[in-house]
Amino acid sequence: MFAPSVTHVHWRKSSRSAQNDQCVEVAARRGIVGLRDSKDPTGHKVVLRPSAFRRFVADVRDGAYDL
Repeated sequence: MFAPSVTHVHWRKSSRSAQNDQCVEVAARRGIVGLRDSKDPTGHKVVLRPSAFRRFVADVRDGAYDL
C-alpha cells in the first residue's frame, strides 16, 4: 500500500507538552495527518486520514489506550 509522504511539513506538539523531547508531534498535509515521536524525528511515522486521526484522538481522550 502506498503511504503518502509527510516530508517538508511543519511538525508541532501540544502547547501543553513539557519542554522536552518526549512527545508525539503532529503534521497535516493535503488530506493526511502524520504522527511521529519527538525523540526520533527521523524515525518511523504513522500516516492517517483526518477522520482516522479524529477517531484516534477521541479514543485517547476516552481512555481507550490507558494501561
